[in-house]
Amino acid sequence: MLCGAARARVANVLIRFLRGFLRPYTGRVVFVVVLLAAQTVANLYLPNLNADIINNGVVKGNLHYIWTTGGLMLGITLVLGVISIVAVYSASRVAMGAGADIRAAVFTRVQVFSAREMNRFGTPSLITRNTNDIQQVQVFLQAALTLMVIAPIMSVGGVIMAIKESAALSPLMAVSVPLMAALVGAVSVVVMPKFRTMQVRIDRINQVLREQITGVRVIRAFVRTGAEADRFGDANTDLTATALRINRIFALVFPSVMAIMNLSSVAVIWFGGHLVRDGSMPIGNLTAFLTYIMQILIAVMMAVMLMILLPRAAASAERIEQVLDTTPSISDPPQPVRPAAATGLVQFQDVTFGYPGSELPVLHDLAFSLRPGETSAIIGGTGSGKTTLLNLIPRFFDASEGRVLVNGVDVREQEQEQLWSSIGLVPQASFLFSGSVASNLRLGRPEATEEELWRALEVAQARDFVAAMPGQLGATIDQGGSNVSGGQRQRLSIARALVKRPQLFLFDDCLSALDAATDARLRAALKTETSDAAVVIVAQRVSTIMHADFIVVLDEGQIAGTGTHRELVETCDAYKEIVTSQLGGEAAA
Repeated sequence: MLCGAARARVANVLIRFLRGFLRPYTGRVVFVVVLLAAQTVANLYLPNLNADIINNGVVKGNLHYIWTTGGLMLGITLVLGVISIVAVYSASRVAMGAGADIRAAVFTRVQVFSAREMNRFGTPSLITRNTNDIQQVQVFLQAALTLMVIAPIMSVGGVIMAIKESAALSPLMAVSVPLMAALVGAVSVVVMPKFRTMQVRIDRINQVLREQITGVRVIRAFVRTGAEADRFGDANTDLTATALRINRIFALVFPSVMAIMNLSSVAVIWFGGHLVRDGSMPIGNLTAFLTYIMQILIAVMMAVMLMILLPRAAASAERIEQVLDTTPSISDPPQPVRPAAATGLVQFQDVTFGYPGSELPVLHDLAFSLRPGETSAIIGGTGSGKTTLLNLIPRFFDASEGRVLVNGVDVREQEQEQLWSSIGLVPQASFLFSGSVASNLRLGRPEATEEELWRALEVAQARDFVAAMPGQLGATIDQGGSNVSGGQRQRLSIARALVKRPQLFLFDDCLSALDAATDARLRAALKTETSDAAVVIVAQRVSTIMHADFIVVLDEGQIAGTGTHRELVETCDAYKEIVTSQLGGEAAA
């Protein structure tokens, strides 16, 4: 009872998952089923013809009958070969197409995930689900489109034809077939949980490997190569142990199946030989019965092969469904409001924010405005919530309380792409994509001219080193910008934002890798280039923001003071402490 219920649940998982993705291929699936059904029926007819050749041709010495019936069998075999090629080709097209559609669906869903969903699943797990898990479903689908059609027709048809050949030997099937079916059911119940565990182990090994590749410099600098090798070894050992447990089970399955098939053949020949000797059964019918019972057992063996793929595919389908069924916590409103104009105005109205699961809010009761035509700055100690505050503007997170308005409209009432189109973001960790300098700069505005690219590079203080690179704007950029220095990455990221020409610039502590002279030149050039836009700079260095038109000082998530540098030095103790610690007491005075 448990075995049947478990198999049904596993099958339902896959059927429910694949139903939607196979709908566009309905016609081709029907075509494959028809071809395979015809192939299987013809295969069931061949042993009957073989029995006729033996009984009516070989035994009676009728050479003409042997040639005629043999030619018919040869013709059927050739046709079956063509049908088999076409059916397998069509099944492969369906499986590959459905796999591509599933990958596209997962990719599309991940694209709308907020930071909350990304943190929930984790990057390694999402990569595994969009590669290995989908591959498992794809392999199963390819097998199912062939074996799932052939096995039931061959088993049922084989039973009918075997009984037709010899009812006396039919009770042998009542022993061998249920024995094979019980074996298949037991295997599916045992290995299903192990396959789920195996996919989790693959997630883990991907996570460890990704961390080691990304953080290889840190690992070497802290002499942690051996410890990281041990950590990878542990993850690898866990995956290997799980795979070995599964393979040991299957290592017992195939010998058991072959033993049942061979013992069934011996039983048929033993009891059938007595019937032939007694004259109650022609030798040709015994040969046909033996072929039919082998076809039946082969059909059950096909089911065993399908059962090997089924549990892992079902476990993978469940993991893919978790991604596809996840509703993003941040989504476009049903009736979005479009701002009257992209002015760059940002308003925080009594904003409080706390991360999911955190006991206390990170930001408390923030109320201020960042105006176009001004350079605004946000400064505070480490962990004061500067980057979190900035992330609320492009709606990477939603405020727990209060409202964040951009261009006069609450960010929750705007389409996300419309909101993002008016913002030029330079993140704290600068990231460049593989390609060229030009392709990275044109990320926000593909139609930008080369003249505009050089202008943006000049403002970002990046023109000189780009001009010195082989190919200049066409110079190759490796993934993540690994072939340029940290300061060069930051300046290219700033140039990329400038090329976009937004009305609101968000600079998240992106000047930290620059020396003081380059920092000063860049800020002076930015002041001229972005005179009509709202510029928001998050920084820890006072020298970077002391000339800003408006400064917000954060202290433990609360506003400690607002105003210009001169005003804050006189009125805000938290700001005065930062200035004193960085520039000395005389500068603060």
